[in-house]
Amino acid sequence: MAPGVQPLPPFRCRYTGWKLAGVDEVGRGPLIGAVVTAAVILDPARPIAGLADSKKLTEKRREALYEEITEHALAWSLGRCEAEEIDRLNIHQATMLAMERAVAGLGIEPEYVLVDGNRCPRWRWQSEPVIKGDSRVAAISAASILAKVSRDREMAALELQYPGYGLAQHKGYPTPVHLEALERLGATPLHRRSFRPVQEIIERVGMFQPAQAENLTFPTDLFADTN
Repeated sequence: MAPGVQPLPPFRCRYTGWKLAGVDEVGRGPLIGAVVTAAVILDPARPIAGLADSKKLTEKRREALYEEITEHALAWSLGRCEAEEIDRLNIHQATMLAMERAVAGLGIEPEYVLVDGNRCPRWRWQSEPVIKGDSRVAAISAASILAKVSRDREMAALELQYPGYGLAQHKGYPTPVHLEALERLGATPLHRRSFRPVQEIIERVGMFQPAQAENLTFPTDLFADTN
């Protein structure tokens, strides 16, 4: 923690039942792909050790916790909005919709929902936002892990479909490697056209052409630490 920054106090939820869902999102900032959300209802009788903000965990630890969460949680669900929806709605509204889809997909109807951040979607469930909730609420931590692992896996798969962009490493964020690849290759159909860097690339370079990706190399030391 930065010097002089006071830690947030432990979160005290007004709801005390077990049908409590935590919700978090991953993928607001990337230039490509969906924004992915998760909703989780944990089992109070089967606590999961080591839950934390997914960004503060190693990839190996996230993967291990992903398996524990999906095995031991009472209910979990993923929600998403694709790039086309993000372009049509804007990233904020798309994220709210993806969160609603995640909660609606739960196999157990929650009685209360805690959402990471400073606002909740306009939905039918009683809920409240929790600042830094992914570090303060176990169910939100679990949701952040499911969402990040799921989206990271998608980026790894997209690297095979669109080689040369480095998606498996930077996960679609606007790193120097990603921007350089866009300049060389153009934008794919899955890039978010409403995001300014992508708009500018389409105007200057155009769209992705598979033949351009052959034998493309890039300096790996430019990769930012986005895990």
